[in-house]
Amino acid sequence: MALKRGLSSVRVLSNRSSGSRLPIAILVFFSVLAPLVFFVGRGLYISDQNSIQSDFSKQNVDWRERLALQSIKNLFTKEVVDFVTTSTADLGPLNLDSFRKGNLSASWKVVGVETSVQDNAISKSNQKATDLKQETSQDKEGKFLDDDHSHDTPAKILRRQLRDNRREKWATELVRQDEKVTVKLENAAIERSKAVDSAVLGKYNLWRRENENVNSDSTVRLMRDQIIMAKVYVSIAKSKNKLDLQKELQIRLKEIQQALGESTADSGLPHSASEKIKEMGKVLSKAREQLFDCKLVTGKLRAMLQTSEEQVRRLKKQSMFLSQLAAKTIPYSIHCLSLRLTIQYYLLPQEKRKFPRSENLENPNLYHYALFSDNVLAASVVVNSTTMNAKDPSKHVFHLVTNKLNFGAMNMWFLLNPPGKATIHVENVDEFKWLNSSYSPVLRQLETASMKEYYFKADHPTVSGSSNMKYRNPKYLSMLNHLRFYLPQVYPNLDKILFLDDDIVVQKDLTGLWSVDLHGKVNGAVETCGQSFHRFDKYLNFSNRHISQNFDPNACGWAYGMNMFDLKVWKKKDITGIYHKWQNMNEDRALWKLGTLPPGLITFYGLTHPLEKSWHVLGLGYNPSVDKKEIEHAAVIHYNGNMKPWLDLAMTKYRPYWTKYVKYDHHYLRSCNLSE
Repeated sequence: MALKRGLSSVRVLSNRSSGSRLPIAILVFFSVLAPLVFFVGRGLYISDQNSIQSDFSKQNVDWRERLALQSIKNLFTKEVVDFVTTSTADLGPLNLDSFRKGNLSASWKVVGVETSVQDNAISKSNQKATDLKQETSQDKEGKFLDDDHSHDTPAKILRRQLRDNRREKWATELVRQDEKVTVKLENAAIERSKAVDSAVLGKYNLWRRENENVNSDSTVRLMRDQIIMAKVYVSIAKSKNKLDLQKELQIRLKEIQQALGESTADSGLPHSASEKIKEMGKVLSKAREQLFDCKLVTGKLRAMLQTSEEQVRRLKKQSMFLSQLAAKTIPYSIHCLSLRLTIQYYLLPQEKRKFPRSENLENPNLYHYALFSDNVLAASVVVNSTTMNAKDPSKHVFHLVTNKLNFGAMNMWFLLNPPGKATIHVENVDEFKWLNSSYSPVLRQLETASMKEYYFKADHPTVSGSSNMKYRNPKYLSMLNHLRFYLPQVYPNLDKILFLDDDIVVQKDLTGLWSVDLHGKVNGAVETCGQSFHRFDKYLNFSNRHISQNFDPNACGWAYGMNMFDLKVWKKKDITGIYHKWQNMNEDRALWKLGTLPPGLITFYGLTHPLEKSWHVLGLGYNPSVDKKEIEHAAVIHYNGNMKPWLDLAMTKYRPYWTKYVKYDHHYLRSCNLSE
């Protein structure tokens, strides 16, 4: 029974459960399965949206890449991009900025073609920009409208089109801003290049665009640039057997050289110069396309530079020789003056050839000057400037010695133009019978064959020291130059004498020099050791033991040109004998080269008293930077050097100090065309 009741109870429960199964299933579905389905569906939706957005971003990135690529193409021409592509493998990364917009030398441009090429490039870039915009809009409309948006509402389509329009305007604005920035950068680069050119390289740079050069001689510089590059390519064309191109280059080179001529500014160029430049530019462009090789061009330019430097050195040497020659010769006008005066002198009766006041010539109480010269005009300036600035000209006596060629001219000039109340006497060095080769070593040496070879075959390669023309001055052959070592013999009755060169000008009264205490020394002179090259080692050969053992290489040198000599002490010290001793030792020129200053430094070593520098200012014949105040305060100014004031190569700013003592209104000077 119990079992039946149990079975019946189970059956009852089963019936009850079957009756309530449907509501339970619905409850379970909404409580468990519905949320699960919701989240799964949302996840699928999000993933789908992410995929759509990723596709959109990729398309956006592709569009920007195309826009950037197009901007690059706008900046560079196809030739430049191809050149960079082909050259990167060999040369490594290149700086594209050097090729932007054809930024090459004006020599490489074909004149008359640039404008059309640039216009074509601009039109092409504008067309490409238009095509890019059209492709962008088509891509947007095609890809975005066809993909998953075919069933969008009109409102969504309108919003999408508005977004696309905004993107297009934004892209156009970016391109426009980029162009503005590019123009600003280009202008800044041009200004910076101008500043660099003017500060470092000058106002002209070989590789700079010619239309940026505002110099008045820019065309002349362009033509010179073309000449240089044409010569380079002629050489390269010859080496590569490009005979037709070589001939064409040579023809254009000759034409442009003829057009350039000696012009240094654009105003001096002929009207046909522009056509020549255009033709040369075309040929150079053609040569560049066929022959350009960086290493080869660099080598040719280096060779041309070395050749030019060698030519400059050779021309400098020739210029030095010519300046030495011009300095040591007598100009035609002065030679004319000497001849006319000589003829006039020998036409005078004998009684009219004498100077007055001859009793003053041996008076030790007067101020005596020694002047040795063969230049009539120069000697007249020395005498005139001295007497005009003397407080009492009557106490001044001039002892003038010249050679037999100019003896008559010197006498005649001072007979016609006496120096006021001063006394003057002219002598002929060839009449000093005691001055002969048996007595004077230098006179004996000048007569030797070796000395003649040294002078007259100086350009022979076997001659020692032939490169230094300075020591081949013709005045060293004249005894007038060496007579300064024989003053006591020439003037035996004088106690003191002031020696003057003929290239000096006296600006103040010199009588104060006779009261200067020489402290027992023989020579009173202005020292010239303000700089190292005026010391003894500059003039003497200290590799010789006779020099190195007796003299200090750092001893201070002094100047000939204005020297006060105490002839009493001279005789006591036997200065002439010391000079003879060293001159005999220097017969082979091993101690010093020719000249009078080196033997003077040796002879008066330890016997020279330094004078105040204001007495004697030097350098007006070679130094263009002598202080004007020093010149004006100096008692004597000295035109030592090659630029003598009576020569055309004299420095003009120093010449007036000399010319104001020349009597240019004299009829002899006018007849010989001597003028300021």
